[in-house]
Amino acid sequence: MSDNNLVSPHSAPHSDVEDIKRNSNYLRGSLNDTLEDPITGSIPEDDNRLMKFHGSYMQDDRDLRNERSKQKLEPAYQFMLRVRAAGGIVTPDQWLMMDRIAQKYGNGSIRLTTRQSFQLHGVIKWNLKKTIREVNDALLSTLAACGDVNRNVMCNPNPYQSEVHSEVYEWARRISDHLDPRTRAYHEIWLDGEKVVDSQSSGEEQEPIYGKVYLPRKFKIGMAVPPSNDVDVFSQDLGFIAIIEDGRLKGFNVTVGGGMGMTHGDPLTYPQVAQVIGFCTPERIVDVAEKTVTIQRDYGDRSVRKHARFKYTIDDRGIDWFIHELSDRLGWKLEEARPYHFDHNGDRYGWVKGSNGKWHFTFFIENGRIKDEENYQLMTGLREIAKVHNGDFRLTPNQNLIIGSISSQKKKRIEELIKEYGIADGIHNSALRKNSMACVALPTCGMAMAEAERYLPTLLDKIEPMLEESGLRDEEIVIRMTGCPNGCARPMLAEIAFIGKAPGKYNMYLGGGHAGNRLNKLYKENIGETEVLESLKPIIAQYAKERRDGEHFGDFVIRAGYVKEVRSGQDFHS
Repeated sequence: MSDNNLVSPHSAPHSDVEDIKRNSNYLRGSLNDTLEDPITGSIPEDDNRLMKFHGSYMQDDRDLRNERSKQKLEPAYQFMLRVRAAGGIVTPDQWLMMDRIAQKYGNGSIRLTTRQSFQLHGVIKWNLKKTIREVNDALLSTLAACGDVNRNVMCNPNPYQSEVHSEVYEWARRISDHLDPRTRAYHEIWLDGEKVVDSQSSGEEQEPIYGKVYLPRKFKIGMAVPPSNDVDVFSQDLGFIAIIEDGRLKGFNVTVGGGMGMTHGDPLTYPQVAQVIGFCTPERIVDVAEKTVTIQRDYGDRSVRKHARFKYTIDDRGIDWFIHELSDRLGWKLEEARPYHFDHNGDRYGWVKGSNGKWHFTFFIENGRIKDEENYQLMTGLREIAKVHNGDFRLTPNQNLIIGSISSQKKKRIEELIKEYGIADGIHNSALRKNSMACVALPTCGMAMAEAERYLPTLLDKIEPMLEESGLRDEEIVIRMTGCPNGCARPMLAEIAFIGKAPGKYNMYLGGGHAGNRLNKLYKENIGETEVLESLKPIIAQYAKERRDGEHFGDFVIRAGYVKEVRSGQDFHS
């Protein structure tokens, strides 16, 4: 669509959220007073909108809603708190801090997210300030973990190429720091007015990148290191694909315009895969990130939030328009994109020795939930490892965990702890389960229409025998489930996906690319477990008999005619 045919984002009526941001005095609002209100465990909706920028969402336990309503009690309000670390890398001390506050203020578990962040659930309003303070004392932050800003910058954990990974990770950290909001509200509200000692902490307050109203919607950045696309770089608003030649990082291919969220029944909303637009050297990527964010700031839709993501800005105006606008703002042009290849987007489990001589161990963490159960002391085992480990903990984009940079001297002790607590048992699961992801959904997510985290393991229990029977137990098939179409577990890229439609009912999608480079397609709508299993059984059997050498499940279902190939989100509903 031509830019001349579009209404200017500045002249269109703004949504109410834009007014809330504009009137918030750089994200302060009335949060200070609200947090001290002893009458209720909730906060007003305007403040809840602002809370997202500070890293938290107000939720309530939906399992308890009816009972509390009968007792004439307000809902069991609580807060989800998201803690971010660029690239998902934290120290053992930071891991122990998360463990401690999960027990002290949360529901006793830690959730590893698909953006390499931590989530705590069950924090009550009166404990928020203490929790956030302890997070910051450990040199982590909740600022910009949610809200209309750049979120946690993802980075391939890549324990196989340690030197390259450390270089890519350093660029991820620089981009993350550069795009942090500069408002002092966070430190005033949560850290008793303490100021960050940097060039932005004195003088008149301003947001040099975001401005007073920040972005129209959230913005996501990911950095991939081929051949692994574990960050699902094509799902990101802005992506960087590392180009490695002769073992050295030469630069990055730049991708723009990805995004997963949509709304059921609204064909004007759709998931999208990013497009590769060129190559730049490493020292220029921070500039590319900043200028891309400012384009979305200036041209993103501020009147309809469902249409406010960067993917729609690009699709409405055209990729050529964006490339020209980016070049104008940069003052230079991207080079031609360089060759690269992805062959998977999953994790590689167990022990791996990195090129720097250090060891790494990758655990399978089902749906990212760290907790102790009667016969599986995962949380305790990881706590004991953190007490003796002198390397790092790496959260993967697939909700798993790498104990990284283990010295040869520490390897034996960590092996003993892994065996003592049995916490590596998950790596012996089927390939399907190890390539599965689900969002939190019920009972805490207010958007959820159906179960996800609590149900997907049960559904997998019933799909796995079909795979065993067909000789496919070790065949890697990417399967994902979400409770709503917001896309938090990136289901629209999975080879098999279930997106919640109603309690116990899901839309079933097939045909995503195994390496995360292609969208899937609706196969059946609003079905329950019985129809899910009846639908999958003959497809799995046919795949086992008729697949070509090396053919992935997502490719097969397209070749066999179950669904059409979808290369652009604009064809997702057709």
